[in-house]
This record gives sequence, C-alpha cells and structure tokens, in this order.
Amino acid sequence: MAGKSKDYVVGVDLGGTKILAGVVAETGEILGRVKAKTAAEAGYRNVLSTLATSVDLAISESKIPRPRIRAVGVGVPGPVDPETGVVKIAPNLGWKNVPVKKLLEKQLGLPVLVENDVNAGTVGEHRFGAGVGVKDLVGIFVGTGIGGGLIFNGTLYHGFSKAAGEIGHMIIDVNGPRCGCGNKGCFEAMASRTAILRELAAAIRKGSKTVLTKTVADKNMRQVGSSVIADAFFRGDKLTVKVVKRAARYCGVGVASILNLLNPEMVVLGGGVVEAFGSEYVHLVAKAARKRTFEVTFQGVRIVPALLRDDAVLLGAASLAREKAERAE
Repeated sequence: MAGKSKDYVVGVDLGGTKILAGVVAETGEILGRVKAKTAAEAGYRNVLSTLATSVDLAISESKIPRPRIRAVGVGVPGPVDPETGVVKIAPNLGWKNVPVKKLLEKQLGLPVLVENDVNAGTVGEHRFGAGVGVKDLVGIFVGTGIGGGLIFNGTLYHGFSKAAGEIGHMIIDVNGPRCGCGNKGCFEAMASRTAILRELAAAIRKGSKTVLTKTVADKNMRQVGSSVIADAFFRGDKLTVKVVKRAARYCGVGVASILNLLNPEMVVLGGGVVEAFGSEYVHLVAKAARKRTFEVTFQGVRIVPALLRDDAVLLGAASLAREKAERAE
C-alpha cells in the first residue's frame, strides 16, 4: 500500500465539546493532529465548517500532499445512516437529520464516511488496539452514558435499520431507575458515571458520610469527572467503594447477557469510567459476568480494557473510510 499514490486518510472524532482530527497512515500512525472546540450552539453548518477547517489544518500539519489523501472518516455522537451519511439525531449537538456526508464532501472535495462514534471507537480498538487479530468482538464504552459496538467476523455490524449496538439500553432491572431514554433499569441507568453519581448524591442526602460530600454538593453532577470518583475509590472511601462496586457488578450483568447471546471472543471495555478505574474495574466486571454466564459461553473469552483512549474514534473512523475507498476502486 505504501507505494500507492493515495495511502493516507483523515479521521475525525466529532464530540459534543471538541473536534479531534488527524491524518492516519495504514499502520495506524497519526500525523498532523488538530483539536478544536465544537461550539455546537452555533449550529450544524458552523460546526461542519470548523470540522472542515480542522481537516485542512491536519493535512497541512502532517506535511502529506493533499492528493495523497484518500478519504475522510467522521465519528458522530448519534445514530447515523452509514450509506447516506445522514446523522439521524445527535442530542449532544442538537442535530436532527443533518446530511453530514453531503455537506462535508462539498466543502472538502474528498469522499466522506460518517459513522456513529462508539461504532467507530470499537472499530479503532479492533484494527489498532486491544482487539487486533480478533474476529468477533463487542466494545462497551462506559462514561456519562453507555454505548456499544459489534464486530462479527471482522466486520462492523449495523443491523436491519442500521441501529445495532445500543447496548446501554438493554434492560437490566425492570424496576430500576429511570433512564434518559424513558425506560426503567437500562444498563446505562444502572452502571454509567451518571448512575454512580446519582447513587452517591442520594446517599449523601440521606446522611451518608463520604469525602465527596462537598464536591457533589458544590458542582453540577455532570461536572464531577470519573477521575474524581476514582480518587475517592482508591482512597478507600466506604460509600464510593460500595457504589462503584455495585455499578461494576451491574456492568458485569450486562456483559453476561451479551456473552450468553453473542458468544464473542473478546469484550473491550473503554470510556472515561474504565480509564479512571483501570484494571480493578475490569476485574470486578469480569468477576460479575463469570457468575452469570454459562461456563461454555465464558470459556476462553477475554474481557479487557481498551488501549486507544481518545484516539479510538479517530482511528476507527479513518479505518472505515479507508476500507470504503478501497472497495470503491
């Protein structure tokens, strides 16, 4: 591939607060990385203009001649039609039915692929991270919410209506707390950072003692990061340890259901919560999953932490864009 005239792609992670773009070689090496503020309040046209500028700057920074850029891949936080490149809805951006592919191709003069960000992150881990060489893999990303991606026989699975992978909305407890989607007891409502903070706040209101009392009281709940909770956890704060272990157990329940249904070779756990708590969290999840999975289903399965951190979406989107460009040749 190195001898071909076009052997680079650009990957973009479009988030609610930041845009991260980089030129990616076939090896997964990232060149010319550029970061910009999303400024979603300015509307989708302004966001896409900033994104296009970031792509141009990344290419310039990389020193790769523009004619050698094959395509651009963009990971977006919301359901996407991967064929048309229309973002159906992106709550964090305030978007609905935005034709991202069409608009960006017009601005950039390059083929553009648009994919859900968690799907892209799962692909990134499969191609360049923890899942290299694995045929069947499930990615679960635990942060403010919980998202997932499915790789079957080395290929990203989209499902009938292109909406597969909504792992965060599997029902764990029909009588559980209300989820942001409107249902009760979703995986996301039981095991996300939002769920952990909700339980901490409820316990504090009832008089439980914790080193996080002032932090949770003084800040908007969404502003309390995973690293703050992890610090209290590793300091041995009893309430935090109890709540986090319970959330990890629920995560294990979700993983067990996935293992019993799909029997993948590997489960990759990523996202802010997993990054903050590290191997101890992964161990807690795996332990809970093992208790609730058929022995034959669990045998040989690897439950591992993601490796790529902030680069997963960028690399996955770039990889998908490269593969689509190759198929078109």
